[in-house]
Amino acid sequence: MLTIDNVYRARNALQKVARKTDVIYAPQLCKGVELYLKTENLQVTGSFKVRGAYYKMSRLSAEEKAKGVVACSAGNHAQGVALAARENGIKAVICLPDGAPISKVEATKSYGAEVCLVKGVYDDAYNHALSLRDKEGYTFLHPFNDEDVIAGQGTIGLELAEQLPDLDAVIVPIGGGGLISGIAYTLKTVNPKIKVYGVEAAGAASMKAALEKGEMDALASVSTFADGIAVKKPGELTYEICKHYVDEIVTVSDDEIAAAILALMEKQKLVTEGAGAVAVAAAMFGKLNLKGKKTVCVLSGGNIDVNILSRVIDRGLLMTGRSCHLTLELVDKPGQLQSVSSIIAEHGGNVTEVHHERASAGSDVNGCFLRLSLETRDFAQVEEIKAALTQAGFKLV
Repeated sequence: MLTIDNVYRARNALQKVARKTDVIYAPQLCKGVELYLKTENLQVTGSFKVRGAYYKMSRLSAEEKAKGVVACSAGNHAQGVALAARENGIKAVICLPDGAPISKVEATKSYGAEVCLVKGVYDDAYNHALSLRDKEGYTFLHPFNDEDVIAGQGTIGLELAEQLPDLDAVIVPIGGGGLISGIAYTLKTVNPKIKVYGVEAAGAASMKAALEKGEMDALASVSTFADGIAVKKPGELTYEICKHYVDEIVTVSDDEIAAAILALMEKQKLVTEGAGAVAVAAAMFGKLNLKGKKTVCVLSGGNIDVNILSRVIDRGLLMTGRSCHLTLELVDKPGQLQSVSSIIAEHGGNVTEVHHERASAGSDVNGCFLRLSLETRDFAQVEEIKAALTQAGFKLV
């Protein structure tokens, strides 16, 4: 059974492998809230997952180690298992969804593990890993539904209790539930008054749905760029722990996650992946009542695919009013573009892209459309520019 002693044993086992990650004060992210960040994105392998994976592997028998291990993952557990296997001289086969970011696949290979890409999402990789376990005799290392793995993740709770002794609340990402189970169990055992809040992507809210329904059913599908928490069904063990120790679970949209990633980069100089930013997104967009609470957000991972980073930044800029797109219907005559750009400049906007096209059927023969991309301060400035253009007689589409 999961016990606080097991969590302490995990901490001892991890001393030479996992970092005691820093807690950083972040007053700019959420006005009016005393907010801190637990920087597991700076952990070895770029994620908290190494804690549970290494502790679990340290508990295997000599016979189990000789046969090797198999695991499934959206990416971060894979790297944790691969590193732990290398450190212990154990063969590791990792099943990943074929849509996993290339950076995570290559990182897993770099630790010496054998990678098997499986068509579909995490749950499909999970089923394939079980078939390999049965066929080859490997020991299966579950990414979240395992007491030793949960105990390993619970070491974050021990660190938080020491780093912030007067902590009031912690916000934790939820995928399968291993991270929040370990943290919630540990913190509630140390101090039952601490509030533990969970956050899921709106397109993959399996734990929230299970707790509201009172039973676990797999979601028909999941849809979020936060691949680290794109799980159709939580574990039986994590479900029971969350039912008893988690105070509330909320969801955030992909747009809100993108805005949180951008804010962490700009204001805290920290890079997080989608799953790693959901706790901050919940705080930034008022999903929880944090007034008067000394709160810490767990940044669970920083392994974002650089190929989507620019898209995430663009979406984050749009979500916070830092950029906007305007389309104007004009009469195609000299001086129109100059007039429009002058108005935008007078109100502090910066034109970053211009596209001019002839009007389509049904509009005036001498009509045209002007599509603009602007760099702006906030939504208030966007509305100010739109009002000025309208007042000058320009038609916004």
